Amino acid sequence: MPTTPRTSVRTASPTTPPAAPAPAALPLPALLALATAVFVTALTETLPAGVLPAMSADLGVGESAAGQAVTVYAVGTALTAVPLTAATAGWGRRRLLLTAMVGFAAANTVTALSTSYPLTMAARFLAGVAAGLAWALLAGYARLLAPPELQGRAIAVAMTGVPLALSLGVPAGTFLGSALGWWVPFLLMTAIAVGVTGWIAAAVPEVPGRARGERTPVLRSLTVPGVTPVLTVTVVLVLAHTVLYTYIAPFLDRRGMGGATDAVLLAFGAASLVSIWFTGAHIHRRSRALTVGAALLIAAAAAVLGLATGSTLAVYAAAALWGLGWGGMPTLLQTAVGDAGGEQADAAQTVLVTLWNAAMAAGGVAGGLLLDRLGAGSFPWAVLLLLLAVLAVVLAARTHGFPARRSGPAA
Repeated sequence: MPTTPRTSVRTASPTTPPAAPAPAALPLPALLALATAVFVTALTETLPAGVLPAMSADLGVGESAAGQAVTVYAVGTALTAVPLTAATAGWGRRRLLLTAMVGFAAANTVTALSTSYPLTMAARFLAGVAAGLAWALLAGYARLLAPPELQGRAIAVAMTGVPLALSLGVPAGTFLGSALGWWVPFLLMTAIAVGVTGWIAAAVPEVPGRARGERTPVLRSLTVPGVTPVLTVTVVLVLAHTVLYTYIAPFLDRRGMGGATDAVLLAFGAASLVSIWFTGAHIHRRSRALTVGAALLIAAAAAVLGLATGSTLAVYAAAALWGLGWGGMPTLLQTAVGDAGGEQADAAQTVLVTLWNAAMAAGGVAGGLLLDRLGAGSFPWAVLLLLLAVLAVVLAARTHGFPARRSGPAA
C-alpha cells in the first residue's frame, strides 16, 4: 500500500499563518492637493464678503452693487458647469483641474488690478467659469482616488478646503484688505493658485475622462429617487447662507461691529472646522441626523442674530452656531447626492454644482434687495424662514435622499 513521503507532509502543512492584508489607506498627498484646490475655489468665491465696503468705495459703487461680485461669480458657474462638463468629458481629470486653477490665477489677478467695475465683474465671471470646471469634478475625483471603504472620508478630506477658506482665508483676507488694500488678498490668491497647480501636477494621478461618445445623462439623473430632495435642500440652504454671508460686513456695521468682521468670520470658520471634522468621523452611520442637526444649528444662529440686537457676545455665539451647522454641509450634500444618484452620480454632482451656484447668484441678488429695501436687520428672519423649508424636505425624504441608513460604501 503506497504511503505519502514525509517531505510531502511537511510541505503541505504551512508553518506560519498567511499574512493579513494591509489596511487600506487614504492617498493623503493627492487629497490634500485637492483640498487646497477647494480652498482656492471657496476663497475666490467668498472673499468679496470680507472686503465689501473698501471694494465698493474703490470701484465707485454701492455695497449692494459690489456684492454682485459674488452673484456674477455664481452666474458664471451656473451657466457653464453643465455645458463645460459635457464638452470636456473626454479630458483627463487632472488636466481639467489644472485648467481651472490657471483660470483662477488669471481671474484673481485681473480682479486685484482692476479699477473698473465692469472689468471686475468680467473677471469674477471668469472665476465662476473656472469654478464650474473645478466643482463638477472635485468630489468625484476624491472618490476615485480612495478605496471604496474610505470614499466618504476622502470627500471629507478634500472638502476641508471649504472651512479652511472660511475660518482662515476670509478673516485673513479681511484683515489684509483693511491693512494694505482690498486688492492684496486677491493677489495672494493668485500666488496660491499657481502653487497648487504645481502640487496637483506632481502629486495627483491622472484619471481618464469618459470614452468618446459616452454621454453624461444630466437630465436622467433627476428621475433617480432621492436626487431631487437633495437638490432642493441644496438650493434653499445655499440661498439662505448666501443672503447673510455675502452681506455680513454691512450687517455687522449696522450693529456697531463694523470693525469686527474678520473676528466674527474667524469664529464662524473655526466652528466650521470642528463641523467638518465631526462630519467626516460620523457621516457613514449618521448622515441623516447630521443633516437635520446642521439645519437646526443654522436656524438657531439666525434666530439669535434676529433677537439679540444689542449683544456683541450673542453675535459671536451665533457665528459659532452658524459655522457648526454649515461646515459639514458641502460634504453631507455631495455625499447624499452621490449615494442617491448611484450610476448617475457624476451627472447628479454636475446638477448640484449648477444649482448650488444658481442659488448663490439668487442669494446675492436677494440679499442686495433686502439690504436696500428692508435693511440688514431682515437677513436673519429670511434665513430662518428658508431653514424651516430645508428641515421640512430633509424630514420628509426619509426613504430616498436622506435615508436613516446609507447604502453607499463605508466611509
